[in-house]
Amino acid sequence: MELKWLLCVTLLALGILAVQAHDTDEDNDADDVVDIEDDLDDGIEDVEESKSETSSAPPAPKVTYRPPVPTGEVYFVESFDKGTLDGWVLSRAKKDDTDDEIAKYDGKWEVQDMKETKLPGDKGLVMVTRAKHHAISSKLSKPFVFDTKPLIIQYEVNFQNGIECGGAYVKLLSKTPELNLDQFHDKTPYTIMFGPDKCGEDYKLHFIFRHKNPKTGKYEEKHAKRPDADLKTYFTDKKTHLYTLVLNPDNSFEILVDQTVVNSGNLLNDMSPPVNPPREIEDPNDQKPEDWDERPKIPDPDAVKPDDWDEDAPAKVADENAVKPEGWLDDEPEYVADPDAEKPEDWDEDMDGEWEAPQIANPKCETAPGCGTWQRPMIDNPNYKGKWKPPMIDNVNYQGIWKPRKIPNPDFFEDLEPFKMTPVSAVGLELWSMTSDIFFDNFIICTDRAVADDWASDGWGLKKAADGAAEPGVVGQMMAAAEERPWLWVVYILTVALPVFLVVLFCCSGKKQPSAAEYKKTDAPQPDVVDDEKEEEKDKGEKEEEEEEEDANEEKLGSDADLGSASQEEEEEEEEEDRKPASEEEETVNRSPRNRKPRKD
Repeated sequence: MELKWLLCVTLLALGILAVQAHDTDEDNDADDVVDIEDDLDDGIEDVEESKSETSSAPPAPKVTYRPPVPTGEVYFVESFDKGTLDGWVLSRAKKDDTDDEIAKYDGKWEVQDMKETKLPGDKGLVMVTRAKHHAISSKLSKPFVFDTKPLIIQYEVNFQNGIECGGAYVKLLSKTPELNLDQFHDKTPYTIMFGPDKCGEDYKLHFIFRHKNPKTGKYEEKHAKRPDADLKTYFTDKKTHLYTLVLNPDNSFEILVDQTVVNSGNLLNDMSPPVNPPREIEDPNDQKPEDWDERPKIPDPDAVKPDDWDEDAPAKVADENAVKPEGWLDDEPEYVADPDAEKPEDWDEDMDGEWEAPQIANPKCETAPGCGTWQRPMIDNPNYKGKWKPPMIDNVNYQGIWKPRKIPNPDFFEDLEPFKMTPVSAVGLELWSMTSDIFFDNFIICTDRAVADDWASDGWGLKKAADGAAEPGVVGQMMAAAEERPWLWVVYILTVALPVFLVVLFCCSGKKQPSAAEYKKTDAPQPDVVDDEKEEEKDKGEKEEEEEEEDANEEKLGSDADLGSASQEEEEEEEEEDRKPASEEEETVNRSPRNRKPRKD
């Protein structure tokens, strides 16, 4: 096991060292690489010419573009595939309170193909110039009235050059008698503003509507809450994104990017400032009484400073126990004039003053503990107490934080149907951007979600499919990255080969069984012997149990037999006693002299 882990650690260390070594070599060998590439240019060209056509990668599947066609009722639709700005009006207005040089809406708009397009023939509206005011608008086919049908706004945006500071939002212009698209500018009344906006690192997706106060008749902008989703990718990836706003008669709304909801809410609850003002407000004429005490704590008036409290004691004092280090050079300054410095030839003492050599560290101080006048180091003063202050105690007169009293709000109203906004009759783009070539396409304003989805599928869906078909797969992307950065091969090997090796190492390698020769060298039993011994022990145990049962039965039988044998022994003893006198008489007769045989000499 230790060998396995050692091998793993070694492989990881080799990979890290290889990556670091390559990073270092890239900096050191940059010039050499340029020379080598120059020398190999001709050779590479020859090799490329000799390659057969069959060796090239198969072409990516092509997606044929067809202009989208609305599948239901729409109030406005525009795909720009005609290649013209027919139906659009360029603004010739000027911004108020702005210098004449930048006040004009003279930014340039054109209908163009998107840069690096994968769909030839798919055109869009491009804001060509930068650092200028741009304004362009177009009439709806008929005014949209906020009544019983939802409002759906949808269009595409591509920041082809990224975005530094600027917006790509659209405005739905309010239907008013004064509306003049030729003079469309930043103060032209609008009902809804929707779309992306960015400046610095602040990424926004606006949804603003202008609400009319029913009491005063004035309009006030209501901003939707900021979405929780991270919007940065939509501004930086240089891809076409689909922005959709769905506004429902029940006051609910949804904001989608690429057909994914990124924000939602209700016009009554999720706008700032709220649509309806509060019922009560603080009385602006109410004033705090002069004797109102807001202090929860006050200094103890009965506290007295102790007699031994020294407020003048310093916080730091010199360390009296410190000793000047040996070798300290008191007569040597810390810095001296650079002896190698020379006055510049163009130095003018009348203009620049007397020239002085720059100061450098005194070389004599490098080997010494210090130079100059030695001073004792400062340490904390144990007797320091600082300025005395009385302790704080609860304020018995504390009355809390004063607030003005509440009074009925004279401007209160309650609008439970903020969806019923001012009707709109035109759509416009009024923008300023520090980045050029912002691409707009496939505008649609309708009331049916299915119509908007079909329009998105025929427009943005084709762009997405074309981009996906043109992009290489994951393996292709990894190979291309490795060709630019060869050190990635080491990462790939460690990422792919190492896990496979570890799986094989840990799963396929089992515990090695010792050979028969190794068993002969030791007293350890072989596996088959161990199994036989286990079986013998099992059989032995079963035999012992049977023997114990037999012993128990014999003991039981023996107890009965003992009783019978005891009675038999008593009878035998009685018979022996009866025979004993007769035997004794025979023994006496045999011992008499007359019955003895004569002994032969």
